[in-house]
Amino acid sequence: MDLKWIGEQYQETSKYSRGKIGGARWTEDTDPGTYKIYPDALRVVELPEPKFVAGDSLWDAMRERRSIRRYSNQPISLVELSNLIWSFAGITKETAHYILRTAPSAGALYPIETYLVVNNIAGLEQGVYHHDVRRFALEMLKKGKFGEKTADACLGQNMCETAAVVFIWTAVVPRCRSKYHERAYRYIYMDAGHIGQNVYLAATAMNFGCCGIGAFYDDEVNAIVDADGKIETAVYLATVGKK
Repeated sequence: MDLKWIGEQYQETSKYSRGKIGGARWTEDTDPGTYKIYPDALRVVELPEPKFVAGDSLWDAMRERRSIRRYSNQPISLVELSNLIWSFAGITKETAHYILRTAPSAGALYPIETYLVVNNIAGLEQGVYHHDVRRFALEMLKKGKFGEKTADACLGQNMCETAAVVFIWTAVVPRCRSKYHERAYRYIYMDAGHIGQNVYLAATAMNFGCCGIGAFYDDEVNAIVDADGKIETAVYLATVGKK
């Protein structure tokens, strides 16, 4: 097969077939650990317990889900933010070998890390935060307004300024590649897709607007969260705000 494009080459060389599983193996990866924490965070904000209220059914949320790009200037509460984060990163079960969350992950490796650009969350200072999964807390990494910078990094999508929060999801590549080798990149993007759909449905059920973002200048988004673009790199974003 004459493969012209990198995408085609990758799709072909990472295929599983009978008698051939795994492809090329990586030897330089070391275990990065399942959870990323920031011991020197500017501030740690413990998230309140999610508060679930009767509302739309799952089926209603699926039917009503749309990409919403226009938001009001009303803030989202910390409890509402907690609900949103729990929808895709909440721990639901611990076993002897795995800690499972609300969104699935290949091999329960969970290579996706969550960062937030906080624009308008009641009681939460504007800035860039990281979600500590184990503590269900937010670690403040940078203070200030980053909405405009995020919009610029997303090809001028101004909803990054008007949304209450922008989620930035990165992949810690070795976390998945150490087991799945070349195939890991497929799984990383699947994992990001699972997360994105969960937050879409949670936002819809809460009557919020949500919009996923796949078009962005990689290095500029990486710079916002101080990811190196190799070991850890941005893969997906989403804006959420009140309609």
